[in-house]
Amino acid sequence: MKVLFTKRFSEEKMKSVSELGYEVVYIGEDEVSYRDEICNVDSLVCYNPFTNLDISKLKQLKWIQLFSVGIDQIPKQKVKEQGIIVTNNRSGFSIPVGEWIVMKILELMKNSKEFYNKQREKKWKVDTTILELYNKTVCFIGTGSIAAEAAKRLQGFDVNIIGINSTGRRAEYFNECFPMEKLPYVLSQSDVVVLSIPYTKETHHLINENNINYIKKGACLVNIARGSIVKETALVEALREGNIFGAALDVFEEEPLPAESPLWEMSNVIVTPHNSWISEMRTERRFNIVYENLRRYITGETLLNIVDIDKGY
Repeated sequence: MKVLFTKRFSEEKMKSVSELGYEVVYIGEDEVSYRDEICNVDSLVCYNPFTNLDISKLKQLKWIQLFSVGIDQIPKQKVKEQGIIVTNNRSGFSIPVGEWIVMKILELMKNSKEFYNKQREKKWKVDTTILELYNKTVCFIGTGSIAAEAAKRLQGFDVNIIGINSTGRRAEYFNECFPMEKLPYVLSQSDVVVLSIPYTKETHHLINENNINYIKKGACLVNIARGSIVKETALVEALREGNIFGAALDVFEEEPLPAESPLWEMSNVIVTPHNSWISEMRTERRFNIVYENLRRYITGETLLNIVDIDKGY
């Protein structure tokens, strides 16, 4: 079997793939395009080569392993027409993102941003508005692997952890889960709302003017999912009016976040550049998922993290 990588791992790791029985081809993602060398690849390991690479010309391509969790970048119609299996990197980033969620919840409640500003100004001033996380209700909209890792890490804070998913099915580390139609009720009960749901046409602008009005006054919002799940103009208004206490945002409708966005200057907003997934273990975990699926593929076993193209996750 022949596999095309568009990101190079270490020589040792690439050799281990060859030892599974693959003919390995590497072409960098910025340079990859159709050529005779790759006409007969069976599998593609990549992030987003699809702007330059027309997969419809890869007649033997049967499987795409993505480095990402999201699948927005793939040519979905071509994938469906060719019957290509797509797998993603689900769980590969869950631990660092889970840690980031806990950190940002605490930073919002402890007003860390303002303390950092005071430090720069050498200003000694007590803040009496600090909140406790203890006994609060934290809601995750989306109860997948990232939410689970964050919920696990919140266990020691004595919080009530609830979740929203498509059916209300139970999830580990959650006290209670609700179906999506209960969203208004759940938002009204939550002191912290964490967006950890996949981005699909159904979740586009899920947090809009209407649903923001259901959010409990004074609650915090954390978004590590996709920026377009939130209608930013509605969020800015809610933050300005004080209906939402504060927001920690790692993703935005437009990335990079435009310089003219009011979110940059808002004292109750923490902005980070889609950075929550980064850690020193990211490459190791990514390769481990890639390697395990390559091993399974060549032996005919069921692959990990198979994506439903129609659902988007």
